[in-house]
Amino acid sequence: MTSVAPVPFIIEESSISRAWARAFLRVMDNSGTRISPLVVSIGGFGPEGEIPEDGAMRAAMDTALDAFDDWDVETVAFTIFPERYWRMAQGDRTKFFGMCRSALPRLMAMNPTSNRRGLYFGRLVAYGSGPCDGNQLEWVLSQYLGRPGVRHSMFQAAIFDPARDHVPDAQLGFPCLQQVSFVPTDDGGLVINAFYPTQQLFHRAYGNYLGIAQLGAFMAHEMKLQLARVNITVGIEKLDRPGKTNPHLVPLTAAARACLSSVTTPAHAAVSAAK
Repeated sequence: MTSVAPVPFIIEESSISRAWARAFLRVMDNSGTRISPLVVSIGGFGPEGEIPEDGAMRAAMDTALDAFDDWDVETVAFTIFPERYWRMAQGDRTKFFGMCRSALPRLMAMNPTSNRRGLYFGRLVAYGSGPCDGNQLEWVLSQYLGRPGVRHSMFQAAIFDPARDHVPDAQLGFPCLQQVSFVPTDDGGLVINAFYPTQQLFHRAYGNYLGIAQLGAFMAHEMKLQLARVNITVGIEKLDRPGKTNPHLVPLTAAARACLSSVTTPAHAAVSAAK
């Protein structure tokens, strides 16, 4: 018997809100609870790293997450890129990285259930080994800014660590993100690519999209480039819980449909930036 691999479902959109809405409705409007594999490509970023969102879609997402006492979108994004630390650092990269590393023990202690194995930005700036004292982002930036013609394969950062993460647990909440890479374009742009073996569509995906975009905007700013595109590849995008018939998903589904039916303009788009 010949096995036929599933064809990737590809989403190309102009905002993280529209990209998430399209993935969500793909599951809600069809049988099953998974998309495998899923490829999401998002553009539409502003010249200063502004990240386009639909305000109504974001509000509906946070309301639905709150109904399940789950992390809101900003909190999920924070685990990948702590944007408020970047704002507090006022553009000082060294200060920003120092704040991130200093905060890690406290953040892990505050939520030992979810954060006992670490946070994504912790693996990015304090991996535990490697050059720049394990700060993979500083290594990428120092190599890009330090000399011309550096091979692009150098511009990547790992989250997954076999020494720590190859464990026989039945379920493992962290890390779902495996790695990120940064690709400068010939016209002064920057593309960030991220790979997730699995991802929770309801509980984490929207915040993950935002966090990856904020990370890309930060790296683009430091590399003196413009964030051009965010690409996210997911091996299995799943809506395991809540069930598709859960009443809290009714207004969220309506917001997703409205988001896709609208034309994004500055008048009604909520825009965030990583600067």
